[in-house]
Amino acid sequence: MTSDDASVTASPDILRYAAFATDPAGGNPAGVVLDASGLSAERMLAIAAELGYSETAFLIPEAAEGAYAVRYFSPLTEVPFCGHATVASAVALGERFGPGRFRFATRAGEVPIEVDKGPDGVLRATLTSVEPHVEEVAEADIAEVLALLDWSPQELDAALPPRIAYAGARHLVLAAATRDRLARLAYDFDGLAAYMTARDLVTLQLVWRESEHVFHVRDPFPVGGVVEDPATGAAAAAFGAYLREQGAVVAPAVLTLHQGEDLGRPGLLRVELQEGDTRVRVSGAGVAIP
Repeated sequence: MTSDDASVTASPDILRYAAFATDPAGGNPAGVVLDASGLSAERMLAIAAELGYSETAFLIPEAAEGAYAVRYFSPLTEVPFCGHATVASAVALGERFGPGRFRFATRAGEVPIEVDKGPDGVLRATLTSVEPHVEEVAEADIAEVLALLDWSPQELDAALPPRIAYAGARHLVLAAATRDRLARLAYDFDGLAAYMTARDLVTLQLVWRESEHVFHVRDPFPVGGVVEDPATGAAAAAFGAYLREQGAVVAPAVLTLHQGEDLGRPGLLRVELQEGDTRVRVSGAGVAIP
């Protein structure tokens, strides 16, 4: 058997964690392979497809302590960065090696992570995003996506205009004017997948602002073969950058994002904006799925 053959047939240890929750029935499930050395991209994609979670993270240990190269796969494709699978992987590492600092080399860039254990004994991971940026969206593109979502322009929050935000992956931010509008999500799956693929979008970040620093969010993910992502760390980071760029919040600030409630998998994401650093910090708990 050649080394290539071995990489195809290898059966790595596949862990399952829920990120941004302390209950395995909440948050966003992720697959985690802590040592994917020797696995081909094709094998990684096959594992992610078989597992069926929105993403699976594949870690390849590097020479430096706490350093890993990481690749993320949805059931359909590789994505440059995934926040919830990063949190899940960091918590898994924290369980094995103790709280501390880790460094993930992703396709989007280097992502530092800190894992801490709280007084409640729960491990929580904080990732620091790559350098973010925000882009305007053409009116025709906005009209097209609203039609695919079956939203009207009058159902948008005029105080939070549509933008594409990036903090490791590209997300289109659309703000609903009411919680009821956010709760009613039914869209053209194939049409939205094609729309997003053409614009290199990973998810839509649909949001409703409850108060100055509290938001409810949902993330359609048809490009990954998933109707909706239950808790989305990469989009949370991008959204933090968006809010700063729009002047909707002023750093230093801590934001609370509620996600997954409409799916029956409630999750909690903490987003921190610091003065003097345009990067965004996203924190959340993680728990193994039995």
